[in-house]
Amino acid sequence: MITEALPTDTKPTETSNSEIRRIFDLQKKSQYKVANTTANQRIAKLKKLHEAVLRYRPQIKDALYKDFRKHPSEVDLTEIYPVTSEIKHVKRDLKTWMRGEDVKTPLAMMGSSSYIRYEAKGIVLIISPWNFPINLTFGPLASAIAAGNTVMIKPSEMTPNASALMGKIVREVFTEDEVSLLEGGVETSTALLKLPFNHIFFTGAPSIGKIVMKAAAEHLTSVTLELGGKSPTIVDQTADIKLAAKRIAWGKYVNNGQVCIAPDYAYVHESKKEAFLEEYKKQMKDFFTEDASQESSYARIVNKRHYHRVKSYIDDAIAKGAKVEAGATFDENQDYIAPTLMTNVAKDSKLMTEEIFGPVLPVFTYRNIDDVIDEVNAREKPLALYIYSKNKKNIKHIIHNTRAGGTCINHNAAHFYNTNLPFGGSNNSGIGKAHGFEGFKSFSNARGVFNQHVPNALDLLTPPYDNFKQRLIDFTIKWF
Repeated sequence: MITEALPTDTKPTETSNSEIRRIFDLQKKSQYKVANTTANQRIAKLKKLHEAVLRYRPQIKDALYKDFRKHPSEVDLTEIYPVTSEIKHVKRDLKTWMRGEDVKTPLAMMGSSSYIRYEAKGIVLIISPWNFPINLTFGPLASAIAAGNTVMIKPSEMTPNASALMGKIVREVFTEDEVSLLEGGVETSTALLKLPFNHIFFTGAPSIGKIVMKAAAEHLTSVTLELGGKSPTIVDQTADIKLAAKRIAWGKYVNNGQVCIAPDYAYVHESKKEAFLEEYKKQMKDFFTEDASQESSYARIVNKRHYHRVKSYIDDAIAKGAKVEAGATFDENQDYIAPTLMTNVAKDSKLMTEEIFGPVLPVFTYRNIDDVIDEVNAREKPLALYIYSKNKKNIKHIIHNTRAGGTCINHNAAHFYNTNLPFGGSNNSGIGKAHGFEGFKSFSNARGVFNQHVPNALDLLTPPYDNFKQRLIDFTIKWF
């Protein structure tokens, strides 16, 4: 039964420093025991997590409705399914991953063999965000468990109902010396970042990613940073406009636009501008009727602070001459911003200098694709770049002359669902990759192992050096 949404702007209860240290020390003591678990033992843990997510599926839907009125079907699509599909992928392939990889040994080192062993990094910290709390907590957790780590989790305080429920699930499924979830806000995060973790997996804004990376540097802790940025969408003159409008509108307004890989802004070929705007507005009505505030499928901004942030971006754009094609209506009482479409947006407006992370799509037109490429490349590397086109030459040209964490052709955000693809950004949009084998490797150390079976030529090249040994060295350099 869905209950009323609760306010989420209250100050969170912090976890004490002593409790944080107690759990860290417990996990430090148990890290090698956990690291030496078999594939079957890790799969058994993942099975328990999978069963718990499905068992608590109604409560997860209820918690996310309370936090920001997320529709139950959208919870299934964007929270439950990504977790269950990730776990299934890991369970299917984990034994192969844990066997490691045999690698070739150079002829000059004959009589030996070499292989890569993937070993657990140790004690890892997962700091997860508020926009997809279940998905972006339990997805990385599945990879960390697969790699044999102990895990401390710090979820976002902005979705307290989801965080509390995840804490309950973690306590039911795991012992605290292997996985523990700690609730709190900035103070808890700050205390955690002072500890010498072996790896930190952070999902959130680039500005906070820099803080995490700086803290990690104090202990030379490795990091995976899943960040964000402004993901551009390009619609060329050959695109199926109706399909493009539908998919871009879905990608922009799912989760109320609070998605790191949402289409942030769009470039539409000038010959297709009017057709695109007309079709896009039609899709907005098809999805959410004339008044999205009355449509249960439309989520809300997560809290007052983010509501005012997004509204200020819209107000700033309008003040600088932007035209509202649709939307731009507000209700502060329910943190509601209508799905919004804008044109003539100034390039120096906040809509174009900041990641929007809300239900607003600025649309620009272009004539020459190279002008678009130049503008995209003048910005930080995006987490995603989307191309709508039937022209293979255009598609290839855009991909080869831009940089992005990932790309969809004739779709957007869908690449996240393919666990066979690495997911992550580049530089400002992220460091490292997640999902499937790439997620397993992010939480693992690739340990190179060299095994000498019989005497090696190197044994002949030890000091003292003489002319004969030098000739052997010269021969090796020339021929091997």
